[in-house]
Amino acid sequence: MISLAQLHSRLGNDLRPAAGGTVAVRQISGVHISELDDPTPYLEGGELLLTTGIPVSGGAAKVQAYVRRLVERDIAALGLGLGAGVDEVPPALSAACAEAGLELLVVPDGTPFMNVSRAYWDLVGREGQADLAASLGTQTALARAATMPDALPSVVKALARALGGWVAYLPADGGAETLWPEENHAIVGQLRRETSRLDMAVTHSASTFQIHGTDVVEYPVLVGRRTVGFLAIGAGRKLTRADRQVIMTVCVLLSLKAAQQQESDATAAALGSAVTKLLLTGHVDAGRALAPDLGLVVPTGAVRLLVVHGGPEDTAASAGTDDGLESLLRAGTGWPEAGGALRSCRLRHAAGGLSYYLLDAEYRDAGTPVSGDGNAPPGPYDGGEAGNPMLTAVLSRPMPLERVHDEAGQLAAMARALPAGQVVSAPEGALDPRAQGWVAALQGYRRADLVGTVRAYLRHRGQWEGAARELGIHRNSLRHRMGIATELLQADPDDPDVAASLWLALRWV
Repeated sequence: MISLAQLHSRLGNDLRPAAGGTVAVRQISGVHISELDDPTPYLEGGELLLTTGIPVSGGAAKVQAYVRRLVERDIAALGLGLGAGVDEVPPALSAACAEAGLELLVVPDGTPFMNVSRAYWDLVGREGQADLAASLGTQTALARAATMPDALPSVVKALARALGGWVAYLPADGGAETLWPEENHAIVGQLRRETSRLDMAVTHSASTFQIHGTDVVEYPVLVGRRTVGFLAIGAGRKLTRADRQVIMTVCVLLSLKAAQQQESDATAAALGSAVTKLLLTGHVDAGRALAPDLGLVVPTGAVRLLVVHGGPEDTAASAGTDDGLESLLRAGTGWPEAGGALRSCRLRHAAGGLSYYLLDAEYRDAGTPVSGDGNAPPGPYDGGEAGNPMLTAVLSRPMPLERVHDEAGQLAAMARALPAGQVVSAPEGALDPRAQGWVAALQGYRRADLVGTVRAYLRHRGQWEGAARELGIHRNSLRHRMGIATELLQADPDDPDVAASLWLALRWV
């Protein structure tokens, strides 16, 4: 193996000790470049790690934590490139490296990191330990693939071809996998089981196992400390050190692409939230005018407003699909297009503990059969067992976008008042505008429970015997209470229209 002293001798002042003196004779397993705060998941130990100083730009505590992680990973040395991130060695970094016993080297301003990497591989090649041209060519091809529009499949394909085996990328959120060869779907189920068994989303370290007699190595792909995916490789042969360096490069490329995608998604969500807020507050013309400039599409026909209570507000901030919400929505509303409409929805807004989704009521998934108008719900659905037990949701009937502002408040009140775990469709049409006043009048009466009395009376469709039995009072007492209620309501609870609106209003109390 190549030593730090050999590399320093080859490069001279282009790689020198930060504190002066001689360079340790310690052997190094490779040269790795990273600007991550924690690059250790992508390192095997023994590497010379090169950075422009971005990870050590914070205070002393951050620098000490960074150095400690490198030492715990058994990194051979840290090389700090001057000029791009820092102009001189930060005192906190010098102190932390000296205290931890980590060799600190300096790459002066104007010396590309590629010179260090190339010098290392020149030395390795002379000793017959690797093929410099092949390694650099592979990494160049991978870097080029990462810049393509279809970066993920391009990188996976390039890596599989470089290693002469198969490669799979599994998103940590359970999304669709990316494979090469593309027809290699037989491995996916076992890959997911092994990933879950090894608890890789928590351990943040590489693991090895076998699938169909082939040795598989799987690496987590991280953004910060959060796992965003897993890269699995079945090379069909023993991986060389150069192979592992290439794999580490791919992990870094995938991490950077994931971080870029997260930033893009967050920006898109913020823009979508701004337009949705305009629509919810009645500024429809402004919302329609702004949406195209932000790359958003506002439905031209009817919409359905979904209001969710009890789930995390950031659910509405993301364009990703909440599978639990999707399944509850289909079961609770009977709308066959619910899943597709939710997945395609970009008009989302979170406020006041509620998440609002403006769904295209005319959405059609080519794979979903259309039966009837899709608006006849099977009744309230209790999702406490199957989905999020704390989540409640109300889905409006199809309506013009201009009515959203008028309906949003009522739907929000319904969502807050529903029992935990229920998902329902809102009733056809708006409630009688007097309904909320009726409820307030009944609640304001203190001598008896008129809310419970009227609810029981309506539930039994005006049958005195059944309502009185439910309330545990005499029929005459029930008649007396209903007389008081009728006076307070200034309306006849036996009138079908009054009874319907009053019953629906009382359901949310």
